This record gives sequence, structure tokens and C-alpha cells, in this order.
Amino acid sequence: MTSDLITYSLTVFTGFFAIMNPIANTPIFIGLVQGKNSSVRRDIAKKSTITAFFIVVAFVIIGKYIFDFFGITIPAFKVTGGILIFFVGFKMLQSEKSKMHHIEGVDQDESIAISPLAIPILAGPGTIVTAMNDVTDGSYIHIAITVVVFAAMILLTYWAFIASEKIVEKLGNNLITVIAKLMGLILAIIGTDMLIQGIKLAFNLKS
Repeated sequence: MTSDLITYSLTVFTGFFAIMNPIANTPIFIGLVQGKNSSVRRDIAKKSTITAFFIVVAFVIIGKYIFDFFGITIPAFKVTGGILIFFVGFKMLQSEKSKMHHIEGVDQDESIAISPLAIPILAGPGTIVTAMNDVTDGSYIHIAITVVVFAAMILLTYWAFIASEKIVEKLGNNLITVIAKLMGLILAIIGTDMLIQGIKLAFNLKS
């Protein structure tokens, strides 16, 4: 039982790390906070990560009720979610910023901590789908693990934002691009696996 939970935790962490990719998001953060002092940057990093945390956790906790309310079946969710996650990963492999993670022409009147950082860069459709997929047919312990793992990922993202300039300086844009491509491959695989699981559930196929 313990080993199963450890495996589950690692799987959830891998999924979140691939979709959120704190390292690859650091250049985006730098671009958005250009010209702002360290105190303002820290505030933006804090506000964006906390906002993203509560958005995703809300979907994790009430996800099942949303399914029941709209009559959404788990197989349908897994098939659609799998296609969505695969699409994000495919775009990353092509070195394209998915529109689920990136917004062009940001309205400067809006708080960049909320949009586009919290939504959709951190708590975009891909992140929400990944989180809900982990708990759609899981127990309360799986929900708790998912929340804790996501909290750890949010903390990592906060640290990455704070140290963004140092990370880019040390790693360089080329290595960050390579990391983004690897994360894209992992996402594409996760999306394919979700799609296969959904088809198996829909047609009652055995593993």
C-alpha cells in the first residue's frame, strides 16, 4: 500500500512538473516583470503562485461534483483530457508556446500576477486537467496527496521565479529549451496514456 502511494506521488509530481515546468517558465516571468524592482517581483511571484494554488485545489476538491452536475463521465474526461495534454506536449516539442500557457499582448491594466502568470501560465487548462485526472477515480488519500504534491510544485515555482535571472544566467536559454522539449515529450506520453485509459474504460477493455 505504501509503495503504491509513493509511486502515485511520483507520478503526480512528474505530471505537474512537466505541465508547469518552473525552469522553462522563468524567462516568461523575467519578461513580464522587466524593469520592476526586487520587492515588486517577489510580490508578483507570491501572488501568482498562491492564486494558481487555490484555483487548481478548488478543481481537485470539487472536481467530482462538477462531473456529477454536468453529467461528465470519467472515460469522456480521460479521452478529452488526454488529447488536450498531448496537444500541449506536442506544441512544446515543436518549440511553440501553447496558448494554454502563454498570452500575447498582455493588458498592462490588469495585474500580471493574476493574468497571465496565475492564469493561464500556472493554472491553465493543462494543469487543471492533469490535477483532476489524478483524482477522478481516486480516494480521499489520493486527493490529499495531489494537493500536497501540487503545493510542493507551487513552492518550487515560487523559488524559480525569485531566482529566475540566476537560473537563466547559469543554464542559458539553449539548455532551458532542451528541458522544455523533454517536458513536452513527457506530457505527450502522459496524454497518450490518459487517452488509452479512457478508451479502455469506455469499452470495458482489460489491461
